[in-house]
Amino acid sequence: MPRKPALEAHRFEALGTSCALFGVEVGRERLLEAEAWVRRMGARLTRFSPDSELTCLNTRAGRWTEVSAELESLLRLALRAYETSGGLVNAAVLPSMRAIGYTRSLALGPTAPVLDAMSPVPALPSVLQVRPGWAMLAPGAGLDLGGVAKGWMADRLTKTLGPNSLANLGGDLKARGAGPEGAGWPIGFAGTTLLLQDQGAATSSVRRRAWGELHHLIDPRTGGPARTGIAEVSVVATSGFEAEVCAKAALLVGSELAPTYCAANALAWWWSEAA
Repeated sequence: MPRKPALEAHRFEALGTSCALFGVEVGRERLLEAEAWVRRMGARLTRFSPDSELTCLNTRAGRWTEVSAELESLLRLALRAYETSGGLVNAAVLPSMRAIGYTRSLALGPTAPVLDAMSPVPALPSVLQVRPGWAMLAPGAGLDLGGVAKGWMADRLTKTLGPNSLANLGGDLKARGAGPEGAGWPIGFAGTTLLLQDQGAATSSVRRRAWGELHHLIDPRTGGPARTGIAEVSVVATSGFEAEVCAKAALLVGSELAPTYCAANALAWWWSEAA
């Protein structure tokens, strides 16, 4: 009787959320190395640390700044996300985040909002330039890479974990290979279970990271928290990055256009209206 492939799982808290890594015939050591990579990348990409690579780029707006290969790759993906979403997924939301009081980890609580400072977010290509090994932001601009970074990281993790693995970073996930039973990786989705193979999934919501009448999901057309009639969107797409972009854009297009948008850009989707 053939031996059943061994499944290894590892769960941990990082990036301000719950993370989980799974691999078939993947040793514990490799999962721990993957966790260490998540923590290193999180420290480099956070906007809350004065010493992070992203903060360095943000504080040097108006000057060319040397960037790592990883940050360069992510910045190019942010530009791609802007283009493919018609400008709805715009990483240049940092000034808006600060205006609503999201200036530090919400575990420490929001700071006082300055709502009269909110204004439409500038087009990302107009404020971000990238060339090999370097990047520059326009004066006054700032980036929050947020969910796009988590989707990108989930995709990268499955490449290093092996051909039958899953990386879930707070709901931004990528499933690679046939899963532990050979039919796909089981994930919870809109109250049911889907089996994913070489696919990603993500959820965008105004219910999370919310305080009072405010929440973290910025509508770049107004510069304020999104008010589109949708509270939450979950999608399955070809990668974690694509799923993150699709879910956020679908929430921002609003309840009238979201079904059409998801039909054109997602493999599966679910959404709920705001109360």
